[in-house]
Amino acid sequence: MTDKQFDASHQVCPCKMRSRNSNRLKDEVYRQMFRLEESRPGSELGLAMALLRAWLAGDGNPASIEDSDWLKKVSPIGLQMIEKSLQTRDTAHRPGR
Repeated sequence: MTDKQFDASHQVCPCKMRSRNSNRLKDEVYRQMFRLEESRPGSELGLAMALLRAWLAGDGNPASIEDSDWLKKVSPIGLQMIEKSLQTRDTAHRPGR
């Protein structure tokens, strides 16, 4: 097998790369959601960053309709989780409690 044949046989289709990246971003968002549910330090910022990365990836590459729909559904849930966590934390740290 020549070098050119080897390179051609081992190239990854751009659609597969996009799908792999999409799955990686979804996994990151879900992991950060679980971290937030467990009240891990810094998890609010982690989830916000994961959501931002997912949105930026969608703007840079035309995402599939399923990915776009998923992001539109999960983002409000993630933001509610972040807001609730911050409110709970602020309430718990108020003086006199």
